[in-house]
Amino acid sequence: MKRDFISILDWTSEEIRSNLDLAVELKDQTKEGKCPHLLQGKTFGLFFQKPSLRTRLSFEVGITQLGGTAIVLTEQDFKIGERETVSDVARVMSRYVDCILIRTFSHQMVLDLSKHATVPVVNMLTDFNHPCQVMSDMLTIKEKLGRIDNVRIAYLGDSNNMTNSWLNIAARIPLDLRIGTSPKTLPDMELVRKIQEIGISSIKVTHSATEAVDGAEVLYTDVWASMGEKDKITERERLLKEFQINSILLQHAEKNAFVLHCLPAERDKEITDEVIEGRQSVVFDQAENRLHAQKAILVQLEKWNQV
Repeated sequence: MKRDFISILDWTSEEIRSNLDLAVELKDQTKEGKCPHLLQGKTFGLFFQKPSLRTRLSFEVGITQLGGTAIVLTEQDFKIGERETVSDVARVMSRYVDCILIRTFSHQMVLDLSKHATVPVVNMLTDFNHPCQVMSDMLTIKEKLGRIDNVRIAYLGDSNNMTNSWLNIAARIPLDLRIGTSPKTLPDMELVRKIQEIGISSIKVTHSATEAVDGAEVLYTDVWASMGEKDKITERERLLKEFQINSILLQHAEKNAFVLHCLPAERDKEITDEVIEGRQSVVFDQAENRLHAQKAILVQLEKWNQV
């Protein structure tokens, strides 16, 4: 059966752990100049409806390092769902490429692509979730702490696709996840309840930033207004100013806590310039790990879909 990577929940806990080990192995081999050409002869179609820096570069570079070929398509090339139906696009691309990757707004579009495609589909980002990012985040945590289980993580700020991604990973890996946000920027509480009912992780939603970061080993934030929501930035700044990651808030965390941000950052809004450039920031290690985590995802999908 065809395997995709549209959500963390597409994979089991064991598959996620194994894939992170593969990412470590591929990263070490790449650093030694010996990245194996495990995707030699494979062609990947990358479709972008949203602007991209890290996602496009990391996937294109990673595919090249693994010996594959990346073909980038944008909204200017064809209007999916308008000029051509999603099902037609999926079936045509499946005849040309070995894997379809998409970065878009609508999560349903990715689900529809997967339904009609006969090759693997990878979600490079939707408004609902960002599974590739959270896999690279877990890789970073694994490197810095030497473990991924029962990590105390404080996610601060707006509830968005990254919040959903952290909730999803908490359904597969045991975490102590605290979400600090305002009463008007709550995450999907039905999703929160579902993850709590699974019982693997401790999930807490709080309106106190200090309570969220108390004893946390990892502090995480994202922009307060995501792409397509910039008209809401003034309101979000008012609602979320107390959840800014700054040096004062950082003092409430565990002494050696480190800070993550999936970028791009609005410096001195959701995170201060002092913190993102400070000794506890591993933001750029995290950005680099997009490359290696995603290589592991593509290699794993290639192995599964050969069976």
